[in-house]
Amino acid sequence: MRLTRAAEYAIRCVLYLSQQARGALVSRQEIARQADIPPHFLAKIAQDLAKAGVIEIRQGVRGGFVLNRHPAAINLLEVVETMIGEIYLNDCVVRPLGCKDSSNCAVHQVWLQARDQLRASLRQVNFEQLTGTSCLSPSVVPPAPEAPEMTTSNCSEGQ
Repeated sequence: MRLTRAAEYAIRCVLYLSQQARGALVSRQEIARQADIPPHFLAKIAQDLAKAGVIEIRQGVRGGFVLNRHPAAINLLEVVETMIGEIYLNDCVVRPLGCKDSSNCAVHQVWLQARDQLRASLRQVNFEQLTGTSCLSPSVVPPAPEAPEMTTSNCSEGQ
């Protein structure tokens, strides 16, 4: 599974808003600049996040976005699934009747378990936990059951 660009940008938007003072109104231009999100893409993402109740969009010259809930009440799963729909790793998971062998297929059970583990991991991480961190570290993301520990090889020294 690969995260869509829209989901990545939505995470950046919510993370940036989570780092602001509670109830702060932040302009679209500021979020786009600071979170490195193309402004036209941010407008579409914001609509989806607003429909899901994650943010509020305020129109006008002094408009912008406001986080609707405390960052601790918003998890990664909610934001990702707002943008891409429910996570599933194979079509047989979401449409078992579309596969003639799903009831007898050993791999079907693996897909279900992997999906459930991924969703559980994303559900466990909220934006309050992510605020103030520059990259996901093992202390922020709980390891999946029976999975190797996460490394921080994508993080630069000093971040």
